[in-house]
Amino acid sequence: MLLSIMDQCLQIKNRLIEDGVYIHWRISPEPFRINERELTFIESLGAYLHKFYKASNKLYYESVHGRQPSWVSEYLDQGKPQALIEYSRMNRMKGLLPAVIRPDIILTEDGMVATELDSVPGGIGITGSLARAYSFTTKSDIAGGRDGMTEGFLNMLKSAAHNSEPVIAIVVSQESKDYKPEMEWMAGSIRKYGGRVYTIRPEEIMFTEEGLFLNENPPVPPLEKGGKGGFERGFSGERGRRHRIDVLYRFFELFDLKNVPKVELIMYSAKKREVAVTPPFKHFLEEKLLYALFHHPGLKKYWLNELGEETFTLLANLFPATWILDPGEMPPYGVIPGLEVGGMPVTKWSDLKDTTQAEREFVIKPSGFSELAWGSRGVVAGHDISQKVWGDTIEKALMDFNKNPRILQEYHRGRHVEVS
Repeated sequence: MLLSIMDQCLQIKNRLIEDGVYIHWRISPEPFRINERELTFIESLGAYLHKFYKASNKLYYESVHGRQPSWVSEYLDQGKPQALIEYSRMNRMKGLLPAVIRPDIILTEDGMVATELDSVPGGIGITGSLARAYSFTTKSDIAGGRDGMTEGFLNMLKSAAHNSEPVIAIVVSQESKDYKPEMEWMAGSIRKYGGRVYTIRPEEIMFTEEGLFLNENPPVPPLEKGGKGGFERGFSGERGRRHRIDVLYRFFELFDLKNVPKVELIMYSAKKREVAVTPPFKHFLEEKLLYALFHHPGLKKYWLNELGEETFTLLANLFPATWILDPGEMPPYGVIPGLEVGGMPVTKWSDLKDTTQAEREFVIKPSGFSELAWGSRGVVAGHDISQKVWGDTIEKALMDFNKNPRILQEYHRGRHVEVS
């Protein structure tokens, strides 16, 4: 029997509630539709973005060792604690890359634009739950498959392990607690595939010189028993079966390390190779200013050599033009590469202040390592505010450069999409 639109929406909503991931938003009766060409492009992005991360990782280390300009690593280290900088530079960390890459994609009239990349993204669990809900309710052909997010996440975690049946801990900090329900759902879904994956708080980790451990306590979470709810229970540190953690999925931000219990023990165990941690503790791979380095004309030869012409061209169209709001002195004849207002090159940041609404179609946002750097908290769109507020935003960005660098990025308007 065909369901009415209202019944479809209610079924989808109820599935999300049962999974413990429902947020009070409007439910569409159908998933968002993309065409074959768009799907093919999205599916190809992973390999291109992985090459970008690999080249960015190499660029940082070559800058540190004097084989690329020193200002590259200086920008990426700006405002970071020295202990984290030194940790990320250890030889044993050198080859580690994020295993999850989430581009923030805007569909524009001219194609797709990725405004930023996130290697510690929220939405993994809720996307998996949504895929299942829409697949069951609407019988739609979901991109990646009904269980694609769950299977992909499990395969990613297993690839970081040194054994075939690893114990995996998804560690969610207090600062990231809003995402804990969806990661609990994800862990429960993976256990249905036989994976040993658990979502815990950092304070629940037990440390010995042999490695990191977690306690598994009864009762079995409801999701495994076929009941309702997706929340895990029984990992409160009480006496129970103890499991050594093989892989730790870091679901906490590097700017918040000082507030994460036992983080020193996690980093120590990773340094001693007692546990594999992903994403790695590499601040420089979580900076939006990597886009500015990609577009910098002085580094074009490096990117072409590392990426190849095909990947370079694709990313040049995918990544919006981006600049680092650096208050450093410019020579009188200097211009900021590629930045123009009203057809005239910009020679100093103050040139941007007295712009019309149409001329300031830019956004300013923290590059990273800040509580304002995620969830669009620190994003300011020039065309949405007054000229005075825009000027004040530029001034603040320049004043905060030493502790919290910000970027200026071209704004790209999403295209209007009609759905029936």
